[in-house]
Amino acid sequence: MPVFENYAADAAQLETEIVRKGIILGIDWDNESELRKLARQALACRKDTIQADCNPATSEGIAKLELFGLAQLMLKVMEQGAGDGIEVHGGPVWKAFAKALWAEKNQD
Repeated sequence: MPVFENYAADAAQLETEIVRKGIILGIDWDNESELRKLARQALACRKDTIQADCNPATSEGIAKLELFGLAQLMLKVMEQGAGDGIEVHGGPVWKAFAKALWAEKNQD
């Protein structure tokens, strides 16, 4: 079955949106400790629990929830691409955040 999905374009669009959320939140994508803290927040923020860091009652919380959702979408695009035998790569911002997410996930 032919693949009609443009995974690279999807990843680039998601990267752009992640960058925009980073600007809103004032994220320094080169600050590893800041990214690790953000990754911990992302991993702790679940549908069944509202953490102070991702409270939808605040504009910062909404931006973080949107950022975390974009990260999930990026992972989904990469997973779907891999399922179709296509390597999908994010840009430098995604790679920095993904590295922090991976490091924090492996802390468990």
